[in-house]
Amino acid sequence: MGLYRNRYRKDSTRLKDGDYSSSGYYFVTICTKNQECSFGDVKDGKVRLTRIGEAAKEYWQEILEHFKNVKLDEYVVMPNHVHGIIVIGNDNVETQHFASLQGQRNQFGPQSNNLASIIRGYKIGVKKWSTINGMHFAWQPRFYEHIIRNEESLKKIREYILNNPKRWESDEYHPKKLTPRIKSEK
Repeated sequence: MGLYRNRYRKDSTRLKDGDYSSSGYYFVTICTKNQECSFGDVKDGKVRLTRIGEAAKEYWQEILEHFKNVKLDEYVVMPNHVHGIIVIGNDNVETQHFASLQGQRNQFGPQSNNLASIIRGYKIGVKKWSTINGMHFAWQPRFYEHIIRNEESLKKIREYILNNPKRWESDEYHPKKLTPRIKSEK
């Protein structure tokens, strides 16, 4: 942790020289605040979404309407988190990060269509929906991202996403596994 304006601030989890507006496949995980199961539950390996869970699913699909340079791959709305693959620009997973690794920018600009702005827009949409509908809801401040660098990794992550509901009982985000961690973070 470092100091910023005399306050402690967590260091960024992003790659120091990463260009998150570059063409590429990005695996993201976005969690609810304190990993509260706001989006539903899992029964017999299938996610049963609440109203806000349905809104989270709908708003995920609407990312395409707001970001023309984006494609969506596999995703799942789980009880307390969302996993998804976001494709920015060129959808060739084998060549996608050459420019970003060289520190070059693509045609979409540095901020308007980067991964953080996509996730920020998504989170704002779901939060606004919950407020308008009189529901208490909050997101965890950050999100996890992983740059997918090859077809083999893409295949494994797709399988992980598709099988996530079936593995809910052993999932690291399951409330039974989180309780000690959440208490220690407060």
